[in-house]
Amino acid sequence: MRVVHFELNVRNVEKTKEFYEKVFKWKIEKWEGPMEYWLIMTGDEKDPGIDGGLGRVDSESPSIVNTIDVKNIDEVIKEIETRGGKIVNPKHAVPGVGWLAYFKDPEGLLFGIMQADPNAS
Repeated sequence: MRVVHFELNVRNVEKTKEFYEKVFKWKIEKWEGPMEYWLIMTGDEKDPGIDGGLGRVDSESPSIVNTIDVKNIDEVIKEIETRGGKIVNPKHAVPGVGWLAYFKDPEGLLFGIMQADPNAS
C-alpha cells in the first residue's frame, strides 16, 4: 500500500493556488465533481512523484494530508482501530472515484485511505 495522493487544506484557495503555480509551476485545475476541490498536477507523469488536491477549510488550521491506496477499506479501518488508530472521518463515497476515510495514527498524525471504485456514489 502506497501513498498516492496529497491534499493541501487551506483557508485561501486562490492565494495558495497562485503560490504553487508560480513557485513550482504546478498545474491546478478545478475538479468537475460534486464538491469544491482542485486537482494538482505536480509534473510530468513519467517523472517520480505524486499529484494532489487543494481544498478549502473554514475554521480549522491549514493541513497537509497524505492518502494511502488500499484494496479493502473496510478491512483496513478495522486494522487501524485494532492497532490504536482512530477513524476521524468515516468511509464515504467520492463519486466516480472510490471510497475515502480519514484516520489518525496512535501519535495523532492524520492520513486518508482510499479504495478505488468507479461505481462509488
